[in-house]
Amino acid sequence: MATTKAPADILVAGGGIAGLAVALALALARRGARVEVLEQARAIAEIGSGLQITPNGAAVLRGLGLGAAMEATGLRARAIEPFDALSGRRVARFDLGRAGDDYYFFHRAELIGLLHEAVLAAGIPIRTGARVEAVTSQGVRLDDGAELRAGLVVGADGLHSVVRRHLAGGDAPFFTGQVAWRALVTARQEPVARIWMAPGRHVVTYPLRDGRLNVVAVRAEAAWTEEGWAHRDSPDNLRRAFSDVCPDLAGILAKVQEVGRWGLFRHPVPERWQDGRAVVLGDAAHPTLPFLAQGANLALEDAWILAREAVKGDLASYQAQRRDRVRRALAAANANARNYHLSGPARQAALWGLRLIGAVSPETFLRRFDWLYRFDATKPA
Repeated sequence: MATTKAPADILVAGGGIAGLAVALALALARRGARVEVLEQARAIAEIGSGLQITPNGAAVLRGLGLGAAMEATGLRARAIEPFDALSGRRVARFDLGRAGDDYYFFHRAELIGLLHEAVLAAGIPIRTGARVEAVTSQGVRLDDGAELRAGLVVGADGLHSVVRRHLAGGDAPFFTGQVAWRALVTARQEPVARIWMAPGRHVVTYPLRDGRLNVVAVRAEAAWTEEGWAHRDSPDNLRRAFSDVCPDLAGILAKVQEVGRWGLFRHPVPERWQDGRAVVLGDAAHPTLPFLAQGANLALEDAWILAREAVKGDLASYQAQRRDRVRRALAAANANARNYHLSGPARQAALWGLRLIGAVSPETFLRRFDWLYRFDATKPA
């Protein structure tokens, strides 16, 4: 059921990209709204690695007044280049230079940093060391027993969201049969996203402004691996998984000194995102697999639209505007997971098709995702 009036007191559970963005959007959308961010860590920080901001996410950052900061902090991407990881041959190049395109490579900590600064500049308090244990009829209860009152609780509390559990109960994520590694290495590369494809495996590399190269590698694997980004692995395990790749990619992997590994799980998108007093966004609503670089971008879209509808007292409209779009984006990401890992004749046919479209009509490759990248959440619904 939608709320009937805009809430005066809003608590945002989670101080990551989604939480900071929605706090800022709420403060901008309704001046005078009392917004507070609750972050379970002792400080706002993100060790992480790289992420990509595509035009749909960049539109929100510009709407939040962060366009100049985005340009100064991120590295503008020039192209997407699929490679045959075995031969080392570039299959095609798809330039991102169309007028008005905003594609950037960020270190996650840099994006968190610019959002954090903007939230503080807006006078929004951030309470650290505040872990939300439960959503109550009056607001939230923290793990130290403190009860906080709020007219609206916004769940930006990630994969294991307490707010999502309050709204939709427990879900049943399932292991996709894929594991991922991520690392940062010191290496030079043109500012392009390279997708190195091999049977049952792929690697994505792109540079960051600080001179490092972000590396995300994914392999089909039957053995279950725990979900989450905090699990360390030996770099040798990564290198063994890609032991037959071309010298250029092998050289990048040889530089990996520290690597994280996690299992890729699919979570069902809940039917209910809000109940009038609590609402979820970002990974708390729709965890996203890393095959379309949309986790942060969808969270930014969520933040803007949630804020716009919350100040109208219409959370049901937020859910209605977001759910089908998010499901379509997740389906596209899942399709990429299959396409990157093809083998045998299907792989050869796909590589040939990419070469052909890259030579004859490269803009067609990018336009098939116009529905995703050209969406501007800041425009009136």
